[in-house]
Amino acid sequence: MYPEYLVEPMRAELTNVGFEELKSAEAVDSAIKGEGTVFVVVNSVCGCAAANARPAAKIAAANAKHPDKLVTVFAGMEKEAVDKARGYMMPFPPSSPSMALFKDGKLVHMIERHQIEGRPAQMIADSLIGAFEQYC
Repeated sequence: MYPEYLVEPMRAELTNVGFEELKSAEAVDSAIKGEGTVFVVVNSVCGCAAANARPAAKIAAANAKHPDKLVTVFAGMEKEAVDKARGYMMPFPPSSPSMALFKDGKLVHMIERHQIEGRPAQMIADSLIGAFEQYC
């Protein structure tokens, strides 16, 4: 676990633009299981989250066509919530940061850490926007 003062600014990068922070397994279940579309960001303290993942998520979330819900869990903090979210992302192995789009409780688009590292935020956002256009 990281100290809360360390991760708070990283959480705020997403919550300040409309993402809901999920801190329990029950909250994750409630968000993903329902009807509609849900974009889940597994946030992280790593450099690729700061330089690529969070900026990409913010760009994509600002698109005219976007998911019904924008949510995030934080790796290294709320273990049960992160584990529950990753369970929905199977068969993809756990990675952070990562991003997933769900439609009616089913995984329809996934971006893993190896697809985030070394890629510009706009390239990642373009992939997300394409998925949003298709599924939302």
